[in-house]
Amino acid sequence: MNENQKKLIHLTVNGEVQSIAVEAHWTLSKVLRNDCGHTGAKEACGEGACGACTVLINGVAVPACMVLAVEQDGKDIETVEGLAKDGELHPIQEAWLEEYGAQCGFCSPGMIMTTKYLLSKNPDPTDDEIKEALGGNLCICNNYEHIINAVRSAAKKMREQV
Repeated sequence: MNENQKKLIHLTVNGEVQSIAVEAHWTLSKVLRNDCGHTGAKEACGEGACGACTVLINGVAVPACMVLAVEQDGKDIETVEGLAKDGELHPIQEAWLEEYGAQCGFCSPGMIMTTKYLLSKNPDPTDDEIKEALGGNLCICNNYEHIINAVRSAAKKMREQV
């Protein structure tokens, strides 16, 4: 495929199948924001260092700026916009509000999606495990104490739901 040629791909974004014509060099971040209207995943560093654009691809946390959209054909993508269901916030989102996990809020979508991935693998993480999991997500406000509290609270909420 020549760089200016578009290829039709199919993504399931937050449960909705979307067909999108993409160029070979477009990142998933660009496509989610510009073609799908999901602006929760923030574009920041563009090199996978900050985690602001983290989404779940087939259930795994991935910086969307680091993957080409054309390579995601047929995959399930979950963004922060897909967490709330029927007007009810996801327990992670609730915890973020209750524990003041967002200061400016720029990092929150990526932090929240990374937290969802962590808690899917480890429903009762230690503080060290939380810090390790969030190691690829930067908060320019230095709000880490509240973020760690929010992850702990979210873990508890999700365990109580089971």
